[in-house]
Amino acid sequence: MDSFEINKILGAVLATCIVLLVTNFAANAWFAPHPLEKPGFAIAAKEETGGGKEPAKAEPSEPIEKLLQTASAEKGQAAAKVCQTCHTFEKNGPNRVGPNLYGVVGDHKGEGRNNFNFSAAMKGKGGTWTYDDLNAFLTNPKAFIPGTAMGFAGIKKDSQRADVIAYLRTLSESPVPLPTASK
Repeated sequence: MDSFEINKILGAVLATCIVLLVTNFAANAWFAPHPLEKPGFAIAAKEETGGGKEPAKAEPSEPIEKLLQTASAEKGQAAAKVCQTCHTFEKNGPNRVGPNLYGVVGDHKGEGRNNFNFSAAMKGKGGTWTYDDLNAFLTNPKAFIPGTAMGFAGIKKDSQRADVIAYLRTLSESPVPLPTASK
């Protein structure tokens, strides 16, 4: 191969590189990215307010004492399958995104649970998980404990919520007695 052929090949390679470079500059100028004002995406969510200034309160429509009289732990176990995304239910089970829920009924809020890192709001709530508190929390977690890290929207159906609470009650070596229904 003579030098003329080598010059043609090198010229073609050089011309290709120049075309690619010019195309790259033109594309970057034409499709220049614009910095965002605020990182992330806006998610449209319907916010319920209780008359203006105060956030919506967790208001179950039926008292839990009445609901637990007809609740089914078996149905609650089936309904709690959606909770398994973030929680475990077996004794001494590991924590996931949320804490293990074995023995949660009657246990302290925001404490223990195999050293789970609770949000400051959950730690600040204090007290124990009573049936009423579980009912209010499962109705609307963010309204019951503003600032909680739990992203679940809540269980709106009273009977399904009572079933889940009845199932959580069974997850203990000594279950907390059911409350008596007041008339």
